[in-house]
Amino acid sequence: QLQASGGGLVQAGDSLRLSCVASGSPFGSYTMGWFRQAPGKQRKFVAAITWGGGSTRYADSVKGRFTISRDNAKNTAYLQMNSLKPEDTAVYSCATGPQRITFLTMSTPRVYNYWGQGTLVTVSS
Repeated sequence: QLQASGGGLVQAGDSLRLSCVASGSPFGSYTMGWFRQAPGKQRKFVAAITWGGGSTRYADSVKGRFTISRDNAKNTAYLQMNSLKPEDTAVYSCATGPQRITFLTMSTPRVYNYWGQGTLVTVSS
């Protein structure tokens, strides 16, 4: 089970940190990904991190502003979001993917096999 939290209403330029807590599975064995879906739009990749934290990937739109991390001892993945923009407004969801994953497929939703409920992030201008 995955539970995302930390969303809220902020102003442009503010920061938020999202958390994704996993239970019931060996968290440290999975790639973790964050995706977002804005109203009326398709789900899009945001960031991902491999099981040991040794490799990360970011969408171009968030590169340099967002940081993904994980604490396997706490079964938790994080998404630190800085310099938020109105276009970052979306429901953010976390997902688990296979331990073995390529850089190319880290951004592909279909390789992620379990999804948690999202948390809403609203950025006002």
